[in-house]
Amino acid sequence: MMRHTSLHGRYKEGLENIYGRSRTMNIAKWKLTLAGMLAFSLVASACSGGGTDAGTEPAGGTEPAAPQETPTASESEPAEPEMERLELKWFFPAAADAVLPEGEADFIGKAIEEKFNVDLVIENAPSGPDYDNKLNLLIASGDAPDMFISSGANSQKYILDGVTADLTPYVTPAKMPNYFKWISEVELQRYSVEGKFERSPLIFPRSVYRSYYIRKDWLDNLGLSMPTNYEETMEVIRAFTFNDPDQNGKNDTYGLTAVGNGTSLSYDFPHWIQNDLVGAFMIRDNKLVDVQSDLNVQHVIQGIKDMMAEGTVDPDWFLLKGTEHVDKAAGGKAGIIVGGNKTFAFDSDPVSIQNKSKALNPNANWLPFHPFAETGTWTHNLPEAPFMFAKTTAEESPAKLERMAQIIDWMSSEEGFLLINYGIEGKHYTRSGNTITVSQAHLDALQKDVVEQGNFQLVYRFLYSNNPEPEVLGLEIIDERMTDRDRDIVATIQSYKLLPSIGTNVAPPPGFNLADFRKKMRELQVQVLFDEPDASNWPKYHEQLMTEYGGQAMLDTYTEQIKAAGVIQ
Repeated sequence: MMRHTSLHGRYKEGLENIYGRSRTMNIAKWKLTLAGMLAFSLVASACSGGGTDAGTEPAGGTEPAAPQETPTASESEPAEPEMERLELKWFFPAAADAVLPEGEADFIGKAIEEKFNVDLVIENAPSGPDYDNKLNLLIASGDAPDMFISSGANSQKYILDGVTADLTPYVTPAKMPNYFKWISEVELQRYSVEGKFERSPLIFPRSVYRSYYIRKDWLDNLGLSMPTNYEETMEVIRAFTFNDPDQNGKNDTYGLTAVGNGTSLSYDFPHWIQNDLVGAFMIRDNKLVDVQSDLNVQHVIQGIKDMMAEGTVDPDWFLLKGTEHVDKAAGGKAGIIVGGNKTFAFDSDPVSIQNKSKALNPNANWLPFHPFAETGTWTHNLPEAPFMFAKTTAEESPAKLERMAQIIDWMSSEEGFLLINYGIEGKHYTRSGNTITVSQAHLDALQKDVVEQGNFQLVYRFLYSNNPEPEVLGLEIIDERMTDRDRDIVATIQSYKLLPSIGTNVAPPPGFNLADFRKKMRELQVQVLFDEPDASNWPKYHEQLMTEYGGQAMLDTYTEQIKAAGVIQ
């Protein structure tokens, strides 16, 4: 029997207020009182609207210890009758509107519980400070979830604090062959941190679908063309703010909306790439650049300050969390937004920004564009956020870790992948060999069975970090719902130039507290953004970060790891 708790909160006037919401399946709700405590906050999402956390610190280095030999669990083999019934507590980020339904509607949870003889207790919250606060409270109170997801920076803190379990006996090609179809052993080895294998990456896409999206109908209303560079984009942002693009006679629109989670600068501002800062890390002139703390951040902050003073950006952007900025854009309050999901504006995705907007305005038309399409919009992907097992669970009930490894492997398998991402065969899709076909009738069934039941598939997609690629499993997806417009969106985004990644995940020096470094960095950036007349003090703060807070030692260590991988000379 399953229990589920969903949290959703927002900051108001700079203060945190958390609003609870829960759904229970077959037993009483799991209730926990939230107390305020310091969060190891996530940096704003690099893939807004479902995107991954941009503050994730990809890490790697030490090879895991030799795995213990145990039998391999078959992906199709049902739970053995003699398996002990276990209760598993999980805590994951998910969209604010993702809720597990009551009764028997949750066919994914039911399949997991029956197959692996477990009772699931699932709690989720949108990524951001509320999520971090809740997870930290659970850990501090001695009630750490058996499995949870963290940002890269926070995961290092949990490892240093002895919160997490050694994954060596559990996450191996022998025990999790399906998971290793998605994540290579080399990637896993480079993902360890502090010389320990206590975190493992979520499945991540190799394709990048991050793009700006714009209200084409607003452009048409104002007689404007699609912007093709930074200067044109800023002019459109001003026009969308001051020239009544929705023609309702009110001064109620903004050019751009973004998400700051109440803690940080958003990567969604075009000033980052305009100032030669792309992705989380990049190589510039054969040198590693930590984008978030670079000297050029001075110009990013100044650009954002200028937009705020001019009134062209959604004034709530800094306090918005999760996908709240998407809701505002869908509601007609902003004309440009960043999306990281392939189907972000698809006609064929019932919960896309396109369909949410058209429900309010039939003429709404969100199309992709990018002011830096020809010079570089992002970097190639590396593993990002990890899943982790609690050390207390390993000590008190190691059987739970074995079972969770089996479940993750099943979720990575063809059977689990299809159920979590497409639904039930014959009802939500049809199959012929390795070809999966989705029709409008299937969409209608999915709308009734999933979306109207709390859109609960999103809860179970925690393992997949944006746009899972069925080709890994040898599957071909034919989506009969896809329109020519959808295909044009994909073609447009795939035409963007990507810059090389740093080639490997990197780990900070032993004992270096990355979460504290990022926290101080964000505090200084926010101070400049809101409390100082301009950004001229950033070089001074950058020097402070590099010397007093160990930033240079961090960069030197990262550089050696990247050199060892052959990325730079």
